[in-house]
Order: sequence, then structure tokens, then C-alpha cells
Amino acid sequence: MEEYLQTKGRIFDIQRYSIHDGPGIRTIVFLKGCVLRCKWCCNPESQRYDIETMVVAGKEKVMGRDVTVEEVMETIVKDAPYYRRSGGGLTLSGGESLCQPEFARDLLRAAKVHGYSTALESMACASYDKIEMLLPYLDTYLMDIKHTNGQKHKEFTGRENSLMLENARKVAASGQTKLVIRVPVIPTFNDKPEEIRDIARFADKLPGVEKIHLLPYHRLGEDKYTGLGREYEMKGVLPPDGEYMEMLKRVVEQNSRLYCQIGG
Repeated sequence: MEEYLQTKGRIFDIQRYSIHDGPGIRTIVFLKGCVLRCKWCCNPESQRYDIETMVVAGKEKVMGRDVTVEEVMETIVKDAPYYRRSGGGLTLSGGESLCQPEFARDLLRAAKVHGYSTALESMACASYDKIEMLLPYLDTYLMDIKHTNGQKHKEFTGRENSLMLENARKVAASGQTKLVIRVPVIPTFNDKPEEIRDIARFADKLPGVEKIHLLPYHRLGEDKYTGLGREYEMKGVLPPDGEYMEMLKRVVEQNSRLYCQIGG
């Protein structure tokens, strides 16, 4: 048995039959742990690496379990026919998968051995050597760029963004993976036209990048904060409407060569 199949990691969910987060029909594995604390995070149960309990529909649910790559692959391979027909495969999400780089690398490697496409949702908030570990096994890097202003980024996420922006440049320059920039559009944080313009101009300079996704803010994770006994700091903030998102899309198109789509 290949040693990498026994690499252990901690996950909190596996979602099958997704048509987002990469091409085709995909299985998304959600890894525990994140270095950011985005105020709007829709998966607050992902932030702490610790296994914790969350109240869901009035019942306690354990969030987090330790698994091996081999155990996760037992679920992933069940949908192999869908991957073949649609060009789909495995997407790693979280949390921030780079908090468990060896586990993430070996999951991607196992998927590639089976011939599945691979994708990673990540903020690139880690030292570049951890990202380099994954690149040989990664087809698509769905990278969040939330803001170009470091101070405002820190105010809303807990960390400034210079490392992430530099990693975006390095990943693009490597040419080892298809890099797609994604922007969660968050009212009060980054939804002004000039803020989206600045992100678009940054992304436009990244070699090989062809797409940017604008992801509308939603409040679907708000109940999770109550279930974790935590306060949701974006209470009262309303999602942008479709007309406003279309305006922001035009801002991207006017300030970059990139294909822009609303949604992931």
C-alpha cells in the first residue's frame, strides 16, 4: 500500500454532486482549520482546528473527524462515472486547506492517480513552500482576493494581505496550475466600485489568469454562529442585489482583460 494513502487529516464535511467550485460534477472535502477570521465566514465551524460541537436544528452535532487519505477516497471514488462524463473531480475547501498541507497534497495526489481533476479553494495565506507542495497535483487554484488594502483586510479578516497577494503573483508566475481569482463581494468591506476595480487591476497583471468570479455575500451561515455560541458580526448587513452585482461586473470588464462571472 502506498504510504501517502495513510496520511491523516481532519475534516468536517464531504459534499457530493456539487456543480460549483471547479469544472464538472465535483466532490468537495472540507478541511478543518483556518488562519483568518473573516466576519462574514459561512463556515465558522471550519475556523478552529479543534473538534467541536455545534447545535444544528436543536441537536448537538460533532464538527470534525480524523481520517486518512484512503478513507476519504472511499467516498470520492463512488462518483467516478460522474467525473468522467462531466470532467469533474475533487475540490478541497475549508477552512484553509493550507493549514494541513501534507494531507491536502496527498488527497490531491490520490485523486490524480485515479484520473480525476483537482481543485483547491484557498486564500493562499501560508508560506509559499506549502503551496509548492500542492502544485504538481493541482489543476485549478480558486484563489480568494478579498481586498488590495492591507489595513482594511486586517480589520475584517484578522490579517493583512501582503503574503496572499505575493503568493498570487508566485502561483501565476509558476504556470503550474490554472489560477482563477474569486472575490467575495461583502457590503461595508469591499463592495465599492473602486475597491472591485483595484482587485480587477491586480488580477489583470497576473500571467495566465483569465477569469475572475464575483461571489455575492449571503447570510446562509448565520445560524451556525448561534449553534457555536458565537456572535455573528455582520448582522443587519444585506446582500447586494443583482443589478448592483452586474454593475460591479462591468467595472471589472472596464478595468481588465478578464472574463468576469457572478457566482462560483
